[in-house]
Amino acid sequence: MNIGVVGLGLIGGSLAKAYKKKGFRVLAWNRNKVITDFAKMSKDIDGDLTRENLGECDCIFLSITTGGAIDWLKENAGYIPEGVLVMDCCGIKRKVCETGFRLARENGFTFVGGHPMAGKQVGGFKNSSGDIFEGSVFAIVPPDMNDINLLTRIKKILKPAGFTTFAVMTAEEHDEIIAYTSQMTHLVSNAFIKSKTAMSQNAKVTGGSFRDFTRVAYLDENMWTELFLENRDNLIYELETLMGELEKYMEALKAGDEGKLKELLAEGKKRKEEVECSASS
Repeated sequence: MNIGVVGLGLIGGSLAKAYKKKGFRVLAWNRNKVITDFAKMSKDIDGDLTRENLGECDCIFLSITTGGAIDWLKENAGYIPEGVLVMDCCGIKRKVCETGFRLARENGFTFVGGHPMAGKQVGGFKNSSGDIFEGSVFAIVPPDMNDINLLTRIKKILKPAGFTTFAVMTAEEHDEIIAYTSQMTHLVSNAFIKSKTAMSQNAKVTGGSFRDFTRVAYLDENMWTELFLENRDNLIYELETLMGELEKYMEALKAGDEGKLKELLAEGKKRKEEVECSASS
């Protein structure tokens, strides 16, 4: 199997290394050719991905920003032969899937929206790893939810990289859930760390909850700004819901209402139990 990778950042670099590690031929393109040359030198890829050899790839991963992926598709759709699978790895799906599905229909190749649910606090090829996807979930947004042959093909391509769970959904469903499970956690963590208490010498008295909660406050502001704005309708809804719930806790604290505070905390604990039960079923 031959794999093409567009963008050798954390995700693209990790995909390249994962497939290369399993013995597949990997061709890649990166905006900064120094990175591409380094990847060739370190034998993490076999060569450059060009318009001339797009047809040699079984699957081409677009591991760049949403805007970059859309631009790449528009510029290269006419050079992608029939039978080639193109899959993006962007954090938001609606815009890229709308463009990808349309261009695939017009040009005869297959486009599938994708989102590898794995990452690190720091990006770039130097931080990429061939085992980052081991045991991870891959969200799949196909053009046809009932195309069993395509879904089987996608899973066969993704498994060698380490993915073990596959969630098939629409672009709208993806963007709604990702606003809650990923985007809001990053945004709230980033806001939470701004308390002046975080800089206090006594803030050294912390536990695992503080470290876990603030881990994602360290983020790439350029990438996340684009993702937040692109999905702002869903993110605003989640933030308004959260602020409404926090207001209830604030009112109970201000009033010294022990009963209400206990009720709110019990509700949250019960919901956590329900979520865990649902996830394990």
